[in-house]
Amino acid sequence: QVQLVESGGGLVQPGGSLRLSCAASGSIFSILSINTMGWYRQAPGKQRESVAVITRGGTTNYADSVKGRFTISGDNAKNTVYLQMNSLKPEDTAVYYCNAINTGGSDYWGQGIQVTVSS
Repeated sequence: QVQLVESGGGLVQPGGSLRLSCAASGSIFSILSINTMGWYRQAPGKQRESVAVITRGGTTNYADSVKGRFTISGDNAKNTVYLQMNSLKPEDTAVYYCNAINTGGSDYWGQGIQVTVSS
């Protein structure tokens, strides 16, 4: 089993920045089996959507709506994935979820963290 804990959300003005963190914990074998981690978000009344993903090899992929503004990165020593969000817009307001997928295809989710972009 893998546990994911998000942090770093909150209220920010349009044009501002936030950095989300997702710390993974569990047995050493479960952690080593993770091959992809990512961030998803769900706004009120909308479906959950992929924001950014990163593979163990460092390959990244972003939603078109956040390209050039968001950056996903990982720290293997800390078992943590980050989402640096710059130039935030009101439409980025959502609950952000961390996700991890292991080599067996099982996926794990964090509890979610609120990001609100408003003046």
